[in-house]
Amino acid sequence: MKTRYSYGGDEHIYVEVDEEMSLDAFFISLSMSNAVREANIPGVTEICPANASFEVRFDPDVIAPADMMERIKELEHKAETAEKRLSTRIIEIPVFFQDPWTHETLMRFRERHQDPSGSDLDYAARINGYDSVEAFIEAFHSQPWFVSMVGFVAGLPFLYQLVDRDKQLEVPKYLRPRTDTPKQTVGYGGCFSCIYSVRGAGGYQMFGITPMPIFDPEQEVSYLKDFMVFFKPGDIVKWKPIDQAEYDRILKEVEQGSYTPRIAEVDFDLDAFNADMTGFNAKLMEALNDA
Repeated sequence: MKTRYSYGGDEHIYVEVDEEMSLDAFFISLSMSNAVREANIPGVTEICPANASFEVRFDPDVIAPADMMERIKELEHKAETAEKRLSTRIIEIPVFFQDPWTHETLMRFRERHQDPSGSDLDYAARINGYDSVEAFIEAFHSQPWFVSMVGFVAGLPFLYQLVDRDKQLEVPKYLRPRTDTPKQTVGYGGCFSCIYSVRGAGGYQMFGITPMPIFDPEQEVSYLKDFMVFFKPGDIVKWKPIDQAEYDRILKEVEQGSYTPRIAEVDFDLDAFNADMTGFNAKLMEALNDA
């Protein structure tokens, strides 16, 4: 990996750790952005992490762009040698796969899709070499996912599956974006999954929907009283397939204010994960099951 720096006008510096997303690149980017934050550099007004990169906004009247660039570069070696560990949480997210709402939407936009004759899941299963949609869904939910970024749309998480690179699922986005995507759709594009936090346009393949709100600017949802955005970078997600009856039950509990997401506090150690991915993931899921 070779870190690249670039200016974005007079007030922004963009730092790209690698051209491709990887957990190693994520941790270096996270360490660098944390180091910039902890350095309390006069003039820094905002730090925005994103997958294998981050952006720093600063006041050029307080610190010159060249000086800001030099300060960030000074922190690079410290970040590269930092321990790749994170105290975080694993969260169970219920998903109603092949639900009627995303199905109705995807059928309205088949002319924008690579395979107009099938569903998004049909296409994803076929190009990843699975014999059935059910086998693809099993691969999708059987191993946990890592939240590498939150943003683009308010509260929207990007998730990267915790498996060997050669086992990762890959599905391109729609040929042309849709003008509609149901709120809380679970989608997929490239090597990333996501949850659409609001209804709107989109291009990720649509696999299902969760009854669990993840963004609430009014902060009326019981578990979003303290902060309107549910996810943060470094969270770990385990999808849980549900049927419509369970979807309706959870939705009712959310509306009544009685729903509590299943969450366990865990430590993520990248070296330990790389040494034994299957065993490490089993321990993560054991912690969730014990919660």
